[in-house]
Amino acid sequence: MKVRILVSGCLGGAAIRFNATGVPLDSPIWQQWAEQGRLVSLCPELAVGFPVPRPPAEIVGGSAADVLDGRAEVRESTGRDVTALFRAAADRAAERAVHAGVGLAVLVDGSPTCGTTRVHDGTFTGVTVPGRGVAAEALRRHGIPVFSHRQLARAAALIAELETP
Repeated sequence: MKVRILVSGCLGGAAIRFNATGVPLDSPIWQQWAEQGRLVSLCPELAVGFPVPRPPAEIVGGSAADVLDGRAEVRESTGRDVTALFRAAADRAAERAVHAGVGLAVLVDGSPTCGTTRVHDGTFTGVTVPGRGVAAEALRRHGIPVFSHRQLARAAALIAELETP
């Protein structure tokens, strides 16, 4: 059975990110996965009602794990607390992944939702720090390996390993 992959909805170019852009991927790996029907696309933020465009948001006062555990917040650049929505988005991503039977996720890096290796530091100054987004952390907690859209070869290697009898 082919491993299914949960992917950020903006990957492949859909203009649904906070600033109404997408993240096009020109990769033979991505193209092969799409042709094989492996991709399960979801934008956790849109799934809980965020509009396009929307104000940028960042994790403030801790990590994604802290957000999920109630010790940190997610705030928009306007100051609006959107923590509850981001926690709901994380829950939605985990539910979708489990329901679809995915084996791993490939998410857009840098996002407070989908970041896998880096996120913004909570100061709205463009500075990034190592860390995960809230949905990426929720997926990890459900035992789903999470890769950045810049780590397609690593994700493909895991798929090959998982599909080896």
